[in-house]
Amino acid sequence: MQNRFDAIVVGSGITGGWAAKELTGKGLNTLVLERGRNVEHIKDYTTANKDKWDLPNRGKVTPAEMEKDYPKQGRTGYTINEGGKHFFVKDSEHPYQETRRFDWMRGYHLGGRSITWGRQSYRLSEMDFEANGREGIAVDWPVRYKDIKPWYDYVEKFIGVSGEKRGFSQLPDGQFLPPMEMNCLEKHFMEEVESNIRDRFVTIGRTAHLTGPLSHENHGGRSNCLHRNRCRRGCPYGGYFSSLSSTLPAAEATGKLTITTDAIVHEIIYDGDNQRASGVRVIDAKTGESREFTAKIIFLCASAIASAAILMQSKSDRFPEGMGNDSGELGHNIMDHHLEVGAYGKFEGFEDMYYKGRRPNGIYIPRFRNLDKNSLTEDFKRGYGYQGSASREDWTRNIAEMNVGGKAKEARFYPGEWTMGLEGFGECLPDHSNQMTLDYDIKDQWGLPTINFDAGFGPNELNMRKDIAEQAAEMLETAGFKQVETYDLGANMGLGIHEMGTARMGRDIRTSVLNGWNQIHSVKNVFVTDGAFMTSSACQNPSLTYMAFTARAANYAVDQLKKGNL
Repeated sequence: MQNRFDAIVVGSGITGGWAAKELTGKGLNTLVLERGRNVEHIKDYTTANKDKWDLPNRGKVTPAEMEKDYPKQGRTGYTINEGGKHFFVKDSEHPYQETRRFDWMRGYHLGGRSITWGRQSYRLSEMDFEANGREGIAVDWPVRYKDIKPWYDYVEKFIGVSGEKRGFSQLPDGQFLPPMEMNCLEKHFMEEVESNIRDRFVTIGRTAHLTGPLSHENHGGRSNCLHRNRCRRGCPYGGYFSSLSSTLPAAEATGKLTITTDAIVHEIIYDGDNQRASGVRVIDAKTGESREFTAKIIFLCASAIASAAILMQSKSDRFPEGMGNDSGELGHNIMDHHLEVGAYGKFEGFEDMYYKGRRPNGIYIPRFRNLDKNSLTEDFKRGYGYQGSASREDWTRNIAEMNVGGKAKEARFYPGEWTMGLEGFGECLPDHSNQMTLDYDIKDQWGLPTINFDAGFGPNELNMRKDIAEQAAEMLETAGFKQVETYDLGANMGLGIHEMGTARMGRDIRTSVLNGWNQIHSVKNVFVTDGAFMTSSACQNPSLTYMAFTARAANYAVDQLKKGNL
C-alpha cells in the first residue's frame, strides 16, 4: 500500500465520512484511517432483522458478561444488549480512568457512531453563536450563523432530514423532507400547549431519516425509512443517514478513496522547518506494527476525546504540551448535554385511536428560557429543549390484577393506557476545569496512555434541571394528563454521547486551539472537525453542526491548497 496521499482523514464516522466525501469530490487522493474493524453496509448488520426471541437471553446481556466487559457502559442502562453490543467497545479491552465519573460510549469500527447515533438533526441559531461573547463566558465563537447557514443547507439536502418548518428563531428551519406524523395524543398535546402557554411550541423531531426522494445521486442505494425502529443495529435499507450508507459510498465513487481499518493513529508528525504537519504515525491494531503515512492535509475526525488525545500525544520541541496547545486549552472545556430529567403522565381518552408502525422519532419542544426579556430567569443561563413521545401500552405489558386465565388472554388483544413522557436536554456551559488528561502510568494493550476524565456538571446545569422537571410537568398537566410525575435520574457527563469542546474554536491563539476554519492556529494544514471544535454546546443535538463545519472546512482546505497556502 502506498504511504503518500493528498489528504488523510482520521476516523470514519459522521465527520470522517463527510471529510472523505468532500475531499475526494474535489479531486484529492484521500486516505481514511479507522482504528476499528471493517464493517460492510448491509452484510454486517447481523441482528437487523432479528426479533427479541431470535437473540440470546431475549436480547439481554448476562450480568456476568456485563460485569466483566461493560462495567462502565453497563451502568448507563441503555447501550449494551445482544442486538447491538457489537457496535460498542468493551470496557475491558479499551479502559479509561475517572477522577469524576464519565460515561464514555464508543464504537470502534468503520462507520463509527454514525451507525448508532440518535439521528436528531437540529441547527444552532444566531443566539447560540453569540451567547459566549454576549455573556462574557469562555471565548467568543469566531463565526456566526450566517457563515454556517449555507453549509447547513448543503448537508441537509445530501443526508435527508425530515421535519416541518415552523419559523422558530431559536431553532432555524432547514431543507426538510416531509415530516413524520405525530399520533393523536401528541397532536392534542401540541394544540393544548401552544394554545395555553405563551412561547411554548411543539413540533415533530427533525431527524436524518428519508421520508422522500433525495435530490442527488444515491450512491448508497438508500430507501425511505420503514419505521422498524431497530436503528442501532444498522439499517439494511439505508433509511437513516450513516457514513456507511451515504458519504463513504459517495467518496468511493470518485475513485480517489483508500480506506484502512484496524489502524490506530496516535500521533501527528510535525515538520518544524515548514511549520506544518507532514503525516501521521499509526499502530496496526492486530499486529502492533508501526507505520507512517504522509499527506498535505490532515483532518482529525476521531471524536472530541480521541482527536484531543492524538493532539496531546503529538509532542515536539515546538509543542511540548501537545500539537497546537499554545493556549493550554487542549483537553479542557469538555461539554455534554445533560438529560434523564423530565416528567411523564397518563391520559384518559382516545381509547378508540392507535397508530401504525414503530416511528423512530418523537416530538421536540424548542428552548423557551432566556430568549428575550420576557423569558429571562435568574436561576440559570441559557436553556434546554425537550424530546418525548406518546404511546399506548401493547400486548407485552403485565396486568397484575388479571395475570392468569381467560381475562389475561383477552386483555392482550386490546391496547392499554395512553402515556407520554418528556425528557429535557440542557445546555452545558464551557468550563476550563472540565478536562481530560493522559495517564502514562496506565497504558492500553498497544502501549498508549489511557485517558482520565475529570469533568462534571456545575451549578448552572443543576439549577436548570429543576426547571426542566417542573416545566415538563406543567405542560403535561395543561394538556390534561393525570398522575403526572417528575423524575431526575442524575446528571453524569458522557451520557448524552455529545462530547464537545476539547480543542475549541476561537479568535485568539492564546485562548483557543482552532481558528474559524477549524484549523489549528499554528499548524495550518491540520483541521479538527468533530465535536472537539465546539466553543459552546447550545442545547440542540450537535451532529448536524459537526457535518456542516466539516463540509465548510474541507472546501476551505482545498481552496487554500490550490492557492499554495498549505
